[in-house]
Amino acid sequence: MDACAALADSIARLADRGYSNGRFLKELGRIAGVRRGPLWVFDAASGGRNRLSGRGFRRPVDDQTDGQARHFAGTVAVTARIGGRLTRWLTVAVLRDGPDTADGRLSEEAIEFACAIRSGELEQADASGWVRRRLCHAAA
Repeated sequence: MDACAALADSIARLADRGYSNGRFLKELGRIAGVRRGPLWVFDAASGGRNRLSGRGFRRPVDDQTDGQARHFAGTVAVTARIGGRLTRWLTVAVLRDGPDTADGRLSEEAIEFACAIRSGELEQADASGWVRRRLCHAAA
């Protein structure tokens, strides 16, 4: 399965719902199995669930596993709640995803995405295109 394209498609469908930016980011986290309510922290700490299992990510952010869509969406969900700075620290210090690794680069992309949506710099309507251009192997 092309999980990156499926991720972008899911983001496009979420954008059509008209959620606030914060709700949009939290809903995106559900793709990774991170619930919206107070138990989100347990979902995130356990690594979530692979609802979009597969490949399709560009080489710099592809760790050769089927979990990159989950990784991206989960990192977005965490960033929506605790901010970019703390999320970045957690990905490096706790997950050991250094900036020179595929997972580290994907985490950084997720943090940038979440912060851009939250600030309004990136419109929800443009979010799926952002993912396709920046993350997907066969950008369409």
